[in-house]
Amino acid sequence: MNSKASQPAQSAVSQSAESRFFNRELSWLEFNQRVLDEALDATSPLLERLKFLAITASNLDEFFMVRVGSLQMLRRQQNTSRDPAGLTAIEQLEAISQRTHQMVREQYRCLLKEIEPALQADQLRRVTKDELSDRQHTVIRQVFEQKIYPILTPIRVTGHDDFPQLVNQTMNLCVRLKGESDDSPKFAVIPFGRGRERIVTLPHEAGGYSYILLENLLEICIGSFFAGEMVLECVPFRMTRNADMELREDGASDLLKEMVEALDARREGDCVRLEVASTVSTETLSFLMQVTEVSEQDVYLLDGPLDLTVMMRVFEIQGFDQHRDKPWPSRNSPRIDATQSIFQEIAKGDILLYHPYESFDPVVRFIEEAAVDPDVLAIKQTLYRTSRNSPIVSALKRAAQNGKYVTAVLELKARFDEARNIEWARDLERSEVQVIYGVKGLKTHAKVCLVVRREPHGIQRYMHFGTGNYNEMTSRLYVDASLFTCDEDLGSDATALFHAVTGYSQPQRFRRLEAAPLGLREKLLELIDAEIDRKKHGQKAMIHAKLNALVDEKMIEALYRASQAGVKIRLNVRGVCCLKPGIEGLSENIVVTSIVDRFLEHSRILYFHHGGDELVFISSADWMPRNLDRRIELLVPVNAPAAKSRLLSILKTHFMDTAKARKLMPDGRYVRSAVPAGTEPFRSQAQLYARISEEVQEAEQMRPTMLEPHLPSDVEKLSR
Repeated sequence: MNSKASQPAQSAVSQSAESRFFNRELSWLEFNQRVLDEALDATSPLLERLKFLAITASNLDEFFMVRVGSLQMLRRQQNTSRDPAGLTAIEQLEAISQRTHQMVREQYRCLLKEIEPALQADQLRRVTKDELSDRQHTVIRQVFEQKIYPILTPIRVTGHDDFPQLVNQTMNLCVRLKGESDDSPKFAVIPFGRGRERIVTLPHEAGGYSYILLENLLEICIGSFFAGEMVLECVPFRMTRNADMELREDGASDLLKEMVEALDARREGDCVRLEVASTVSTETLSFLMQVTEVSEQDVYLLDGPLDLTVMMRVFEIQGFDQHRDKPWPSRNSPRIDATQSIFQEIAKGDILLYHPYESFDPVVRFIEEAAVDPDVLAIKQTLYRTSRNSPIVSALKRAAQNGKYVTAVLELKARFDEARNIEWARDLERSEVQVIYGVKGLKTHAKVCLVVRREPHGIQRYMHFGTGNYNEMTSRLYVDASLFTCDEDLGSDATALFHAVTGYSQPQRFRRLEAAPLGLREKLLELIDAEIDRKKHGQKAMIHAKLNALVDEKMIEALYRASQAGVKIRLNVRGVCCLKPGIEGLSENIVVTSIVDRFLEHSRILYFHHGGDELVFISSADWMPRNLDRRIELLVPVNAPAAKSRLLSILKTHFMDTAKARKLMPDGRYVRSAVPAGTEPFRSQAQLYARISEEVQEAEQMRPTMLEPHLPSDVEKLSR
């Protein structure tokens, strides 16, 4: 289903015809629209649609905290510089406000007019105060008196000076009380605080589920907080604060201390968005805008529940499986024999895994086995985002306690995971792990684990390289590639990388790896230029790339040059894409698609025809200035025939998608891919899951072997 909201990304602003780039922020909003389109798709199960609706809300929360917050800072500084698309900060904010207000209206129309009525018909009900039965009303009073009234605290507010420091993106109630005269109302705020459960279960019919949101429950019982006062109004509101914090690393003698101070500053950031129930009166809205110091542009009046991320909690309610997708559990890879040592398996040859189709367990097992293996001498690993109860962190601690030399490069500046990483850093240090906070001024975003093992023939290095984080929880939802290898050149490069990050070693020329901020950009440009050169000499030339974002001007200009030379370029870019494809004389040889499906596409896979000697890479880096210039990233070549062939098959499968792929048009619109007449839509994620399931079944019917990748005939026919 095509949403009417899939309008050109630049529709809200006039744009110079000479502009060669889409605006980054508006392109991101079009990505979130593609996520919203999944919620709007009437052919999808209802709870899956609700899940995507919650994801769009979560995405917008982070967008406002970081991107809008940054632009508002530029506006306050009266910065008039223009972005590559030719827009000032003020123009971008105006366009963002127009686009997001439109998107939010569509979110609530989808929830209130489509999803909730259909769920209510099947006895999954959100109950409002006007729909309560006598029994439900009794339960509400009991819950309020026993679990809410003793905990929540109303705070009197007279203006900006005594307005409380409310927690970012938490629910609050603003209560208007009758004052001494009609012109002088009194106001109070009731903060919910962090972690307050908003779903209150109510009595319901057998087989059904009824709930009320906490803010609606409080509206019913609000008078109990204000004995002897007349409550005129009770309205939910929510603030989003600027979270684009800046570290002063040059002057910080203690990065850990500096990060703690920066987190404190984030909690006090300016309000960049004010969400209020649309039932709010003019008096109360004026008061809230005054105390939060927001403009009309930053106010969002909502017709339904605030903070739609709460709908993820509804999605998780037990039962109602008829409204969910059939599960796709991760499969144990037939490429690894679970009865053998992981090191013996890697020694047989490079192993490529593709998560979450294949389980992330071998990655965890790699580190856990290294922690207890008496022949393992050292473990060196980068950590960017981990789970709350990470088995990988536990394994590193256990390895250090077992006397192994363990080094963890732990990135404190992983946005919104800083507090967890600070906690892990202290915990690892207590276990005698050597914790390195990375390189000053750079984020360590590379995904690599190096295990040094003593073997009969001497020292052997085993590596894991990945496109995703060492997080076993997100690995169930994120599409990522893992490469296990004991290649001597890659082992030498991995060792040199850790020495450069952890010590004073100057980065050396790697044998096969390339790393940002030194070498990776240059290598990519060199690979693109090589395709241009071959095309100019009459040879076949192609570039295929799967990325999360394409923003970097130099990389885009290089792709434009390649297109103008006749190089055929196919890009699958999940999120932001500032490149304009399909423009005659500029980019007519470039096709850009984007896939939004049940798993989050996160892998970065690159392919260059290279005169028939095909070059394939996986990478931790997107093509953005921050990745190429301000982060430590890796570009990893994949040369083993089986692993390389499998990546090519995966890449081609994604490019064949006609079910969940959208094509980027020259004017910024995204349109569904065409389905050839007489054929069923081709869904790449379903095909990949079916393929690994078939491989697992085949492996169970024969003795364990290292399986070659299977290329279906329809993939083989795809023109390269």
